[in-house]
Amino acid sequence: MKDFFYGIEDLFVNTLFAPFDALRSLELENWTLANSFSWIFMLIGFVAFVYWMMELAKYNKNNEEDKSVTAHSYL
Repeated sequence: MKDFFYGIEDLFVNTLFAPFDALRSLELENWTLANSFSWIFMLIGFVAFVYWMMELAKYNKNNEEDKSVTAHSYL
């Protein structure tokens, strides 16, 4: 049973967390390049947010949502 847990440890530490270790070493060498990953992720989140708001506005404009008081049972 001990080998099973060591196998799980090996999977996570040596395989799944390897990209995070590479980013950590990259941050020590080049701060700007490491922060560019953060800016890319923020840009992706912003684009997704704008897309979602445009979709909500489209459904609101077409009056497809039931806005009556009895639309949801918890209201």
